[in-house]
Amino acid sequence: MNWRQSFIIIIASLSGLSLLPVPKVPYSMVALEQPSIKSQPQLQHIASSITVKILAGDFLGSGILIKNQGQVYTVVTNAHVLRAGKPPYQIQTNNGRLYSATPVEKLNVVSPHSTSLQKADLALLQFQSVDQRYPQAKLGSTSKLKKGNKVYAAGFPGDTQASRDKGFVIKSGRVSLVLSKALEGGYQIAYTNDIQKGMSGGPVLNHAGEVIAINGMHAEPLWGNPYIYQDGTEPALLEQKQMQQYSWGIPLENYLKLLFP
Repeated sequence: MNWRQSFIIIIASLSGLSLLPVPKVPYSMVALEQPSIKSQPQLQHIASSITVKILAGDFLGSGILIKNQGQVYTVVTNAHVLRAGKPPYQIQTNNGRLYSATPVEKLNVVSPHSTSLQKADLALLQFQSVDQRYPQAKLGSTSKLKKGNKVYAAGFPGDTQASRDKGFVIKSGRVSLVLSKALEGGYQIAYTNDIQKGMSGGPVLNHAGEVIAINGMHAEPLWGNPYIYQDGTEPALLEQKQMQQYSWGIPLENYLKLLFP
């Protein structure tokens, strides 16, 4: 065999190889590996659909649609939101409907786990909807939450001169601190989002539209010292001054696992 014949055989072999099908990675496999980042309009839609107003005659604050069983819906909010008014409570959903709401006593049960429900500034309400379906929040993990992560806080800021809300808002910001142990009330995540009175009980979402925390404390509180750890110890004075600059939320993941195992 001369060199021309050898060259022809090699070219033919390579041509044959080029005709073999190239294996493709299924699209679903690629999608699973990529973070599901939502656009601002998508986040607005998700947040508004799961955030409710809580009323007791006057406007009290915000809440999150966290679970439903058939026609019964469960809303999580701050305990201090309910303490701001007296029963009977009402829930107003994003379509304007009003429902009578009943506090759930499950939070009063002492938990045998390390995360005590009694120490958290959380409360549950339930209402029944016969002819209308509502979405429930999707919970995100806080285990990998880091300083600098972008977060979105939602709710109904109240008028400082009257007990009424000024409409639904969603505010962007970034995580400032993630404490290794919680402050009183279960507050553990600090962020730069401008939380105002009335947004207590509303959701804090990550970029995928998952709820990671519940709003509860705005920056520069006007009275008291909320910066005390649950074990009774206090951060250093310099740390407390830093903490005052941020809004604070309660990570929901661990608490709701205890409530709805």
